[in-house]
Amino acid sequence: MIWTPKTTPNTTEVNALVEGLKVSRSIATLLAQRGITNFEEAKAFFRPDLSQLHNPFLMKGMENAVNRINQAFQNKENILVYGDYDVDGTTSVALVYSYLKPFHNQTNAYIPDRYKEGYGLSIAGIDYAKSKNISLIICLDCGIKAIEKVDYANSLGIDIIICDHHRPGQNIPKAIAVLDPKQNDCHYPFDELCGCGIGFKLIQALHQNANKNFKDLIPYLDLVATAIGSDIVPITGENRILAYHGLQVLNKNPRPGFKAIMNIAKKDELTITDVVFIIGPRINLAGRMEHGLHAVNLLTETDLVEAQEKAKTINDYNLERRYTDKTITEEALEQIKYLKEEDRKTTVVYHESWHKGVIGIVASRLTETYYRPTLVFTKSGDYLSASARSVYGFDIYNALEASSEFIEQFGGHKYAAGLTIKEENYKIFKQKFNDVVSEQIEDHQLIKRLVYDIELDLKDITPKFFRIIKQFAPFGPGNMKPVFRFNGLQDTGFAKAVGKEKEHLKCKLFKNKNPFKIDGIGFNLGQKLKYLNQKSKVDVLATIDENEWNNQISLQLKIKDLKPHTQNA
Repeated sequence: MIWTPKTTPNTTEVNALVEGLKVSRSIATLLAQRGITNFEEAKAFFRPDLSQLHNPFLMKGMENAVNRINQAFQNKENILVYGDYDVDGTTSVALVYSYLKPFHNQTNAYIPDRYKEGYGLSIAGIDYAKSKNISLIICLDCGIKAIEKVDYANSLGIDIIICDHHRPGQNIPKAIAVLDPKQNDCHYPFDELCGCGIGFKLIQALHQNANKNFKDLIPYLDLVATAIGSDIVPITGENRILAYHGLQVLNKNPRPGFKAIMNIAKKDELTITDVVFIIGPRINLAGRMEHGLHAVNLLTETDLVEAQEKAKTINDYNLERRYTDKTITEEALEQIKYLKEEDRKTTVVYHESWHKGVIGIVASRLTETYYRPTLVFTKSGDYLSASARSVYGFDIYNALEASSEFIEQFGGHKYAAGLTIKEENYKIFKQKFNDVVSEQIEDHQLIKRLVYDIELDLKDITPKFFRIIKQFAPFGPGNMKPVFRFNGLQDTGFAKAVGKEKEHLKCKLFKNKNPFKIDGIGFNLGQKLKYLNQKSKVDVLATIDENEWNNQISLQLKIKDLKPHTQNA
């Protein structure tokens, strides 16, 4: 494990923030690390305003999309709102479907079957549209590479509007409109929207075109915030604005589906972290274990009692998933050892019986044991499907592109992707992928690293300091919760390993003779207890959090790692 400090920002910029904002040097440094250099930028950061959202018509294809939807309204055409089966896709469908339905009753929702149809726009979905006399499909969170599928829809007289955020290929589908800020010739000011974010820009454009009040759209932001958190897109620019206000909707007036999940999870207030680990997995699992349309039905349900029943069913999938992904992870680790592949530059594993719905989770788990680009394959009809996960700094999408001669289709991002290959190509693809990664990856990228923001002294942890840190939220890629390095700390003598298997670490830390002491909790750090005998000093990486116990709230360190103190630290 390597500890890596963030780049020290420009001293002049930090000094200007200290003076202009009247904040401590530590706070000014944290802001400068996030690209904030003056009062106006700080104001926009701490108080994200919906008025700062960009005009949706700046996005290439938006005018064509709005015109085509309005034409469908006028001609009373049947519309199909189509989306992927993950959180981003199902929230996108729930958003656009629930927006269009009151204006246009001939609107239907469709999520492809994960196992029968696979990812993205499918032939079966297009045939379904044709059978229902649907002449317009709005394709959300997928479609940017569906060139042949769009051609097929066109041949049947069905128009397609693509709303996607994945990287385009060399050719763009011949859809009536393609909304994807990652297109080379799209000059929209922000290109990191998730699929649901693109869907929101579409309804924003429709609303704006109809001269309606933007405030009508605020209730939809709980869906957008959920997708932003779950799809792990950067929480900067428009995403920060949408997530900030979406969390307010979730916490003040959530739709019945979200309220039902919060009730089951016994949560009254949510952060983005809660969205990622509590809301997102439950929505995702409808598509993983059963069918994504269950998630859309939950998210569009208007009756809380009905929503409670739907949420309970989905929660049962969550319990089943926990057992399934744990079992598959253990089998995959055994396979790596059996094949003596512990020292390769990649992890590529396969078993025909592994549940397709959890292989992405398993891939993420495997990177915790073997920190390297990872693919987990399972049988899917006549093909093999895989989920891919990468490590910090390595672009797995580019590696797949370089191995594409053995791939039937693939798509995704720098750190996560999905792909399909022919079964007979598994071994040759596995070797090719390992060769490509071995050539491209740097040795340091195969070593797990923890990045921290700044060094801090325990005495700097004051209620005022923490109040300001809380206002940095919502946290996520591009604005992670600040991680601090504390040097030369000692335990008061009562450190212990806690948890069912003594896997966690609990301690109380101080420095030198300073009377200030703070509790610390280190999840899965029980094995580090040996460093905390009373006379030893340690260096600690941690975030600062609130801990509530017996109705008392206090600050604590959430320890990410610790090691024996080094004198030059």
